[in-house]
Amino acid sequence: MLEARHAVRAATLETGFGLVDQTRVVTAASELVRNAYIHGGGGTLVIERLRRPGGRGVRLTVSDAGPGIANIDAALADGFSTGSGLGHGLGGARRLMHEFRIDCPPGGGTTVCVTRWTPG
Repeated sequence: MLEARHAVRAATLETGFGLVDQTRVVTAASELVRNAYIHGGGGTLVIERLRRPGGRGVRLTVSDAGPGIANIDAALADGFSTGSGLGHGLGGARRLMHEFRIDCPPGGGTTVCVTRWTPG
């Protein structure tokens, strides 16, 4: 998980994020990667650097082949935890990023895609 944090931090630096936004993106990545590891048995992290008129961004896509999430709405609620965590994982990641999408198809597996844009 430490490697993921370093890779995400490097991407935010290259993209031009300030310290606060770097921390937001790295924190969201940590939560998502941790969830994939604990609940999905591992997974993948894809980091994309984006450009659009008026700004740049970083998109993180975390996927696993675990059992999926039985109740996505509950999993996004503050305080929800299936283990010993504080229950800030998915909901916290959603609040830290500008865009949040979760895909949990029948039969298992979860993919969470989050994006944060530079100001301006």
